[in-house]
Amino acid sequence: MKWIRSLLIILLTLIIFVGLNRLVSPKYGDSLVEGSMTAAYYEEEKNHEIIFLGDCEVYANISPMVLYEEEGITAYVRGNSQQLIHQSYYLLEETLKYEIPKIVVFNVNSLRYGEEEKSEGYNRLMIDQMKWSKEKIDLIKASMTKEENFWSYVFPILRYHSRFSKLSEEDFKYFFIDNRNTFNGFLINKEIRPAGSLPTKKILPTYEFSKENMDYLEKIYELCREHNIKLVLMKAPSLYPYWYDEYESQVVEYAKSHDLDYYNFTKVTEEIGLDYETDTYDGGLHLNLYGATKLSKYFAKILKENYALTDYRLDKKVNEVYNKKVLEYKKKVEE
Repeated sequence: MKWIRSLLIILLTLIIFVGLNRLVSPKYGDSLVEGSMTAAYYEEEKNHEIIFLGDCEVYANISPMVLYEEEGITAYVRGNSQQLIHQSYYLLEETLKYEIPKIVVFNVNSLRYGEEEKSEGYNRLMIDQMKWSKEKIDLIKASMTKEENFWSYVFPILRYHSRFSKLSEEDFKYFFIDNRNTFNGFLINKEIRPAGSLPTKKILPTYEFSKENMDYLEKIYELCREHNIKLVLMKAPSLYPYWYDEYESQVVEYAKSHDLDYYNFTKVTEEIGLDYETDTYDGGLHLNLYGATKLSKYFAKILKENYALTDYRLDKKVNEVYNKKVLEYKKKVEE
């Protein structure tokens, strides 16, 4: 009987410890909603023919609901704020454990980032709610700043203990459940902030992408090739930060040498119908809902015309699922 009592004490201690970890961890329910995007993927049916990878230039600019409505394309955006290229690689590794898409579309903006772009804040938004796996461990190790500690990711209470005195209604509201804020990875933003005067173009010390970034791009390419996935490169439209000609030439050269398709949408904004007076929520850095809808419609036609994709609107089972999603999406759009 003594061992049973000891076992119960151990179990109770573990339950309390796990509960406290959950309580003090940010919930990303009603605030900092970007932190919920990684976890939302796990709840989805894994039947996506296209996976988008990249930073906020994909989750703000590409709407899978529009892709589906226009051409019956099933797609998911695995993007996060300031998602660095090595993080996209490990997310792709994880994704391929769940499904093998026909196409992976990688947004090349993160090729510009260097070591100085590593940030614990952005790391936490992406990693906190990621399922434990070898990929998560590798991602943490590759992403940590010098000030961070690996064990604080394993036991969030080590990082968030100070939140005990700052707990809010949100912490209790989402203690047992999570709030999902995206539609297949797309985050709706209906704000309108017209593009004004832009900063002067800076002369940079170097325009060459780092060897580490190019090595990870090669790893993404090889991972796709290994699984017979078509890798497609894109650059989302934006006015700022500047996408220098020197950046562009490196991507064009890489795409040519690897026989990859590359779509730079900054060059076709008129064809897309974008208006930076109405189609951006932050002065030209990202598109809002209205701009993202235009871009998604434009890209949907390209994808359908150039790649052997299924029109899932003709699949009764899939269409039933997506019809519900589209209805929820439209309701959210109209709120």
